[in-house]
Amino acid sequence: MNTILTGDRPTGQLHLGHYVGSLKTRKMMQDDPNNELFVMIADVQALTDNAKTPEKVSSNVLEVALDYLAVGLDPKKSTLFIQSQIPELSELTMYYLNLVSVGRVRRNPTVKTEIEQKNFGEGVPTGFFIYPVSQAADITAFKGSLVPVGEDQKPMLEQTQEIVHAFNTTYQEVLINPKGVFPEKGMGRLPGIDGNGKMSKSLNNGIYLADSKDTVDKKVMSMYTDPNHIHVQDPGKVEGNMVFTYLDVFAKDKAYVEELKKQYRNGGLGDVKIKRYLIDVLDEELTPMRERREAFAQDPQYVMDLLKEGSLSAEKVAAQTLDEVKTAMGINYFR
Repeated sequence: MNTILTGDRPTGQLHLGHYVGSLKTRKMMQDDPNNELFVMIADVQALTDNAKTPEKVSSNVLEVALDYLAVGLDPKKSTLFIQSQIPELSELTMYYLNLVSVGRVRRNPTVKTEIEQKNFGEGVPTGFFIYPVSQAADITAFKGSLVPVGEDQKPMLEQTQEIVHAFNTTYQEVLINPKGVFPEKGMGRLPGIDGNGKMSKSLNNGIYLADSKDTVDKKVMSMYTDPNHIHVQDPGKVEGNMVFTYLDVFAKDKAYVEELKKQYRNGGLGDVKIKRYLIDVLDEELTPMRERREAFAQDPQYVMDLLKEGSLSAEKVAAQTLDEVKTAMGINYFR
């Protein structure tokens, strides 16, 4: 049995980039009887750089949960829980911090990059600085053997593996060494509709799972294509053209997409036609998710009750791991 830990920061609704990069994979993993899936809404991690605007985090817990349910994550098959409701994770983080140097955390490429992106400088919150250690606690608390991550998160996984090794060699063989599950080549990161970098809320270039059909249609019609493809008869460039990038990911009829590319390169195929085809492709993909999301959104208390039940189940697992950790360290005094 594979135990899988994965999750998202609740700082906004989830978009097609999340769907391609992780949500679709989670759904497939969930449906494999050899897997036990723990899916975490990482509100504690989100607070590390949103401590002064906690409502941005708390208000999006329900939104992320609705997106999970929309893509088909099933509370009967997967454990959906909220990070802050598992106090054992914070205690494990404290013990692991003693096994990691400040220099090692500072050298973590992902942390370095994100500190630069957020312009923290010397003002980086300590909680944000040490969040790779917190992630190690999240993974090991549930004895996670597989962790679905993007290539940019590989350094975080390596940090967890180092902590597991340090703990097991310093104390006892208690923790499981996790392995990463990486996206297929070309499926790890979906660019934004403007063609600039990844899809993100801050760049306002995303298509969200909660978007209405009308909103999706408008966003597709505004997509970045080839700026030099002014007239229908002009030869067009496929590379860097977001419509074809999305068709490569979402269209089921790959042969037809290749034929469209050929026509576009030769001239005689307009942007409007390929955008309308992409609208149909995305509508087929998104309509079932949109309908499920809207149905669950009718009863938000029911969704929160599901998260409460999942959090109680997750806490029992984390408590068992914490008990084993403290015993191995020789500090389980009143056991």
